[in-house]
Amino acid sequence: MIREMAHITVKPGTQTDFEAGVRQALPLFHRARGCTRVELHHIVEKPEQYVLMVYWETLDDHMVHFRQSEDFQAWRGLVGGFFEKAPEVVHSEVVVEE
Repeated sequence: MIREMAHITVKPGTQTDFEAGVRQALPLFHRARGCTRVELHHIVEKPEQYVLMVYWETLDDHMVHFRQSEDFQAWRGLVGGFFEKAPEVVHSEVVVEE
């Protein structure tokens, strides 16, 4: 299981609209190959910052199949206008879990 973590900073005052755009985009993720879960975390101490967590079966499910799809373009169309800067995206695997 691969966890995509997208660190997103939105323009001040756009938080509500950004969150609505993410909710609207959920079907795009849910129908994507290998996507098993989506979470949007709001950083309490920094009102314009979020972490989007997307759980993928494989790295290729995200980087190849989703990123090269029309659904990815639709995702960016829904939320990209709210970005203060390009999101920082990293991927992780769990190595220790209780």
